[in-house]
Amino acid sequence: MKVLVPSALRSYTGASHVEAAGDTLLALFANLDQRYPGLRFRVVDEQQQLRPNMRVFVNGLGVRDLGHALQPDDFVAIVMALSGG
Repeated sequence: MKVLVPSALRSYTGASHVEAAGDTLLALFANLDQRYPGLRFRVVDEQQQLRPNMRVFVNGLGVRDLGHALQPDDFVAIVMALSGG
Protein backbone atom coordinates (compact mmCIF):
# COMPACT_ATOMS: atom_id res chain seq x y z
CA MET A 1 0.00 0.00 0.00
CA LYS A 2 1.07 3.58 -0.47
CA VAL A 3 2.14 5.54 2.63
CA LEU A 4 2.52 9.32 2.82
CA VAL A 5 5.48 10.26 5.02
CA PRO A 6 5.58 13.68 6.74
CA SER A 7 8.56 15.90 5.96
CA ALA A 8 9.98 15.48 9.49
CA LEU A 9 10.34 11.71 8.89
CA ARG A 10 11.64 11.85 5.32
CA SER A 11 15.21 11.69 6.59
CA TYR A 12 14.42 8.01 7.25
CA THR A 13 12.75 7.23 3.92
CA GLY A 14 14.27 9.74 1.52
CA ALA A 15 10.85 10.09 -0.14
CA SER A 16 7.42 11.58 0.53
CA HIS A 17 5.62 8.38 -0.52
CA VAL A 18 6.74 4.81 0.10
CA GLU A 19 5.25 1.37 -0.42
CA ALA A 20 4.68 -0.85 2.61
CA ALA A 21 2.75 -3.96 3.64
CA GLY A 22 0.80 -5.06 6.70
CA ASP A 23 -2.64 -6.33 7.63
CA THR A 24 -2.89 -3.84 10.54
CA LEU A 25 -1.33 -0.47 11.26
CA LEU A 26 0.97 -2.12 13.82
CA ALA A 27 2.19 -4.57 11.16
CA LEU A 28 2.56 -1.70 8.68
CA PHE A 29 4.84 0.21 11.07
CA ALA A 30 6.86 -2.96 11.72
CA ASN A 31 7.30 -3.36 7.96
CA LEU A 32 8.32 0.29 7.60
CA ASP A 33 10.81 -0.08 10.45
CA GLN A 34 12.44 -3.09 8.76
CA ARG A 35 13.04 -0.99 5.67
CA TYR A 36 13.66 2.34 7.45
CA PRO A 37 15.13 1.61 10.91
CA GLY A 38 14.08 4.10 13.58
CA LEU A 39 10.94 5.36 11.84
CA ARG A 40 8.54 3.28 13.94
CA PHE A 41 9.96 4.64 17.21
CA ARG A 42 9.14 8.18 16.08
CA VAL A 43 5.48 7.22 15.49
CA VAL A 44 4.69 4.43 18.00
CA ASP A 45 5.64 4.52 21.70
CA GLU A 46 6.81 1.72 24.00
CA GLN A 47 3.18 0.88 24.95
CA GLN A 48 2.29 0.21 21.30
CA GLN A 49 0.28 3.45 21.07
CA LEU A 50 0.55 6.31 18.62
CA ARG A 51 2.63 9.12 20.05
CA PRO A 52 0.50 12.14 21.05
CA ASN A 53 1.87 14.33 18.23
CA MET A 54 1.15 11.75 15.52
CA ARG A 55 -2.00 11.28 13.46
CA VAL A 56 -2.70 8.48 11.01
CA PHE A 57 -5.33 8.57 8.28
CA VAL A 58 -6.43 5.50 6.35
CA ASN A 59 -8.20 6.45 3.12
CA GLY A 60 -8.92 9.87 4.67
CA LEU A 61 -10.34 8.50 7.94
CA GLY A 62 -8.50 9.38 11.16
CA VAL A 63 -7.45 6.24 13.04
CA ARG A 64 -5.86 5.92 16.52
CA ASP A 65 -6.17 2.13 16.94
CA LEU A 66 -2.99 0.42 15.72
CA GLY A 67 -4.99 -2.81 15.41
CA HIS A 68 -7.01 -1.20 12.61
CA ALA A 69 -7.23 -3.65 9.68
CA LEU A 70 -5.67 -2.63 6.38
CA GLN A 71 -6.19 -3.73 2.79
CA PRO A 72 -3.39 -3.83 0.18
CA ASP A 73 -4.96 -0.97 -1.81
CA ASP A 74 -5.38 1.39 1.19
CA PHE A 75 -3.69 4.79 1.34
CA VAL A 76 -2.13 5.60 4.71
CA ALA A 77 -1.08 9.15 5.59
CA ILE A 78 1.16 9.77 8.58
CA VAL A 79 0.77 13.33 9.86
CA MET A 80 2.62 15.13 12.61
CA ALA A 81 0.56 17.55 14.68
CA LEU A 82 2.40 20.83 15.13
CA SER A 83 2.35 22.96 18.24
CA GLY A 84 3.99 26.10 19.39
CA GLY A 85 3.31 29.75 19.38
